[in-house]
Amino acid sequence: MPGSSEHRYIRLEGDHQRKEYSSPLLAHAGWHLHICQSRLEEMLEIAWGNAVTLSSHASPALSVEIRASFELGRMLGGGEVIGELEVPWDELLDHGDEPFDLSFPSRMSVCPSLTLKTDVVHASDDQDGALFDCLIDCEIARDTDAGHAQFAKYVTSEMVSHLNNAVQHFQLVLDKCPVSHPDHATALTNLAWARLRGYGRDDLQDIDATTSLFRDALALRPQPHPDHPLSLYNLTLALNWRHNKTRTAADIRESAQLYHELLPLCPEGTYLRSIAAGENGVDYVIDCCNDLPRDASDEGIHLRRVVLELCPLGHRLRPRALNRLAGAVKARFIQHGSIDDLDTSIQLGREAVSLCSKEHDGYLNSLASSLYLRFKHQGNPNDLDEAISLHEEALRLRPVGHNYRDNSLNNLGGVLLDRFIKRGDIDDINRAISLLREALMLCPLGHLIRDTTLHNLALALKIRYDKSHVSEDLNDAIDRYRESLQSAPLDHPERHINLYNLSSALCSRFTQSQKNEDVEEAITLCQESLAALSSLHPDRYFTYRFMQKAYLSRYEILHDPADLSLAIENFRLASRHPTQGFPGRINRAYHWTIAAEKQGHASALEAYMTFLELLDGHLATRSSTISRREAAAAFHYARSLPVDAASYATRCGNLQHAVELVEQGRGQQWSLASRLRTPVEALESANPTLAHNYLQLSKRVSDAAQSSATISDRDRAAVDRAATEYRILTRQWEAAVAKIRDLPAFSRFLLPPSYKDLQEAARQGPVIVLIASQHSCSAIIVPTSGDPHHVPFPSVSLAALTKLKDRFTQAIRDASRMDPAEPRKDLIVLLRIIWEEIMLPVVNVLEHVLKLKPRSRIWLCPTAAFTSIPLHAAHPFKTKPDRSKEPCLEDLYICSYTPTLSALVRSRQLMKKRVPPSFVAVGQGQPGAGKGKALLAVDSELELVHKLVPATANRTTISGDAATRAGALEALQQNNWVHLACHGKQDPKQPYHSHFVMRDEDLTLLDIMERDIPHAEFAFLSACHTAVGDEETPDEVIHLAAGLQFSGFKSVIGTLWQVDDAVAKHVVKAFYTSMFEHVKDGGVMDCTKAAWALNRATHAVKTKVPLEQRMVFVHIGV
Repeated sequence: MPGSSEHRYIRLEGDHQRKEYSSPLLAHAGWHLHICQSRLEEMLEIAWGNAVTLSSHASPALSVEIRASFELGRMLGGGEVIGELEVPWDELLDHGDEPFDLSFPSRMSVCPSLTLKTDVVHASDDQDGALFDCLIDCEIARDTDAGHAQFAKYVTSEMVSHLNNAVQHFQLVLDKCPVSHPDHATALTNLAWARLRGYGRDDLQDIDATTSLFRDALALRPQPHPDHPLSLYNLTLALNWRHNKTRTAADIRESAQLYHELLPLCPEGTYLRSIAAGENGVDYVIDCCNDLPRDASDEGIHLRRVVLELCPLGHRLRPRALNRLAGAVKARFIQHGSIDDLDTSIQLGREAVSLCSKEHDGYLNSLASSLYLRFKHQGNPNDLDEAISLHEEALRLRPVGHNYRDNSLNNLGGVLLDRFIKRGDIDDINRAISLLREALMLCPLGHLIRDTTLHNLALALKIRYDKSHVSEDLNDAIDRYRESLQSAPLDHPERHINLYNLSSALCSRFTQSQKNEDVEEAITLCQESLAALSSLHPDRYFTYRFMQKAYLSRYEILHDPADLSLAIENFRLASRHPTQGFPGRINRAYHWTIAAEKQGHASALEAYMTFLELLDGHLATRSSTISRREAAAAFHYARSLPVDAASYATRCGNLQHAVELVEQGRGQQWSLASRLRTPVEALESANPTLAHNYLQLSKRVSDAAQSSATISDRDRAAVDRAATEYRILTRQWEAAVAKIRDLPAFSRFLLPPSYKDLQEAARQGPVIVLIASQHSCSAIIVPTSGDPHHVPFPSVSLAALTKLKDRFTQAIRDASRMDPAEPRKDLIVLLRIIWEEIMLPVVNVLEHVLKLKPRSRIWLCPTAAFTSIPLHAAHPFKTKPDRSKEPCLEDLYICSYTPTLSALVRSRQLMKKRVPPSFVAVGQGQPGAGKGKALLAVDSELELVHKLVPATANRTTISGDAATRAGALEALQQNNWVHLACHGKQDPKQPYHSHFVMRDEDLTLLDIMERDIPHAEFAFLSACHTAVGDEETPDEVIHLAAGLQFSGFKSVIGTLWQVDDAVAKHVVKAFYTSMFEHVKDGGVMDCTKAAWALNRATHAVKTKVPLEQRMVFVHIGV
């Protein structure tokens, strides 16, 4: 070892591990070594883990203290002594350069230890100077240590004099450390700590000044100051103490925000983490925040989110934090009507319920409440069913005697009322009233929810009165409403609900008794309710609704035009109230149309347009095709509204608008889906960036819709997540569309088409739109150019059409059992009626007004009851004086059908993209067990088709075991000409389940719709029921043939009823012979000749095929 001991310089290095020691005084921020050298007679402070170089000639031994500091950074004072030890230099150097432990005597039940490394280093000029760089101002340090000593005595003795002395010393230090002094923050902290401890023991009262001291210290230690986390913690303690005594909500809110910043700065295993994350730290803050009143403001919800982030997975308080956040966002939904808030509330509620195995009745009720609200807002019956199930479970967890049984009785009774309204089961309303009467028994005078229970019981009685018209129920309801109003304070947040519901009950009694005071009071109550609500509060909708009811009721008795005007204005306000859900607004718009039609009010057209606009918006929120249809079917009472709207416009003489309305109302399902497939060639030329963004978003929306369709309804949480994702994507898509519409040439991009747009459908021949409304039945002819023409049917009513449709169904059924040679007298009578009362007036306009040449093409676009009548087969069955037969419709013109004008326009647009023909014939004559009888003629039909298709086409045949669902789908996607010979089954209740029967699984309409086949051209559906629509939404032409057209096939042959496969092949042979006869002469396969070929085929087989089997085939498309 070089040199003598007097001239050696020794380097000491402590380990970097944090030592834990809990002090009764302050929270320790770090650890320091204090090394005593007799020559200097001063203490050298070394932060834990640092190294120092000492001269061994200063003293014969090393004196070491371990002290706990109250700061991680610059230390003020000596800190708290944890251990003391003196070791000779030679003993230290005997360890060489290996680490070794020094053990200290026990102190306060703690046995400190220290790991050191030593080595000898050469002297340098500045090493002694380094000793002085770490010295602390002695006077300030002594006062600080004196303060700590007095504070320690106060902690152990609880004598206030020691506290006062400590405060004096710390105040003296603060006075000597101005704001610019490096130890000012430490001085503030020491003084604040002493004052806080005195406040906690009620020995000091000035907590506000103490809190300010901590706040000032934090301001001087911003991130990344080493003592920033400790200053955060100190301020939370002060705020928590003040909240504990004063219950000031602002304190606990601020404390939560501070903890949100603090915890990520405290790694697991550190001392500060252990004290901050304990029951007296963040858990106290979480509990107190959870006890705060519900706050639906953005700030309140932000706080709830902060609290939830303080409760990671596995935290015992996470379920309650989830539930409280769910309640806050639900409350914001109630105030502002944003469906995103409601979805978030449900998602949070589901997680809260999933985390609790016991005592979760409150969470069940909260989740059920959110689901019920979403049902009221969006009308999804699954939400109502789930809400009822959850409330039933919660009630089981609250047996007789439970403190909150009255709440569960109220909740379950309320949701049963809505199920009764939706499904009409009298047991639901009776049980609801029984539950609510039990709840009222549990709520004596002065009870917290007596007013709510009275209101709910009154509502149930009123609803039962609406069904049974028992006046006792109505009078009892009014009495209960009045008692509820008297029981609740004037500032009750839901007082407005009681007001407008009492108004509704009084209106009902006015209608019954015609006592003017009832309706006067009803109007006054609604005005009071409106005055209590902000302009965008969702419940203004209900007030407008009942205000309208009151004015309309009075108008119908007193006939004052002012009342009718006020009623219409409230219809308008209710149906257009932006924060109310679509179902309620759609319902108001529907009733507006009824009132306007009945009273002859000029707003009827506006009402119809509002209904169609709202329904379109509502369906657009549904992510899957089936859910859109279910949403539309929920408004079954308004299924005739599109044609009623067109009828009204027709009666007003506005034929162009009538065409636009019937188009907008029919085929909404198709239009919503097809707008994701809109050709964008013009847009790509004008603005490639917008076009690319639109196409990308369209694909994402489409993918999300298809993905949602695969989720089981039983996984409600997954269904909710998918719906939320779909809605977010839809908003992005709508924003992209809005940017496109800002371009000068694209202002009507994807908007409902104008008459000018729709007239493109008539480019190759007129389109006859047949309108079957309860108000009038007529046709509108859309010519190739110019204004449309109106053809009234004065002798035809909707009831007569319905009867005619039923007679056709029976006649077709009877004919199927008759001998082929036997005359079809009933069918002939019915076809003559169609000719004389419907098609002859149309033909007269085509011939004499439009001067349409014989054998020209025409398209039929039937609505409502017209969709089930074979209009193309209209026939006079008369002989002229010269013994020649009068021509029928198909003698005069080449007839085709189109589901909508837009479908025909779209098919024509896609015709621009032609590819070489490839033809596939798919046949399944031997379906699986239970799927129908064998079709013995299928194989021979496939052979026939193969022979008749030109050899220039790429021809393939799929049959037998190869004709599976997957095989058929692949064939549809890979070929642009398709012939399908199999069973086809139309499902009138669930049309998207309509299907072609394959060997294994059915090929459904939904399967077909989900495929986009833009190059497809022609399909022949030699199957049953492929062009028959939907019972629930007859104006939504949802059938197999329309589905193929939607997917991309421009020209489709379909069937209206059951096909006899033995005779169908005669039509098939005649059709393909005509279809391809020109190809022999060098022509090309042309799908636009299909209507002409079918017309020739049905004429050619008159002697071989019975009438009903010739009529069964129809052409759809170009």
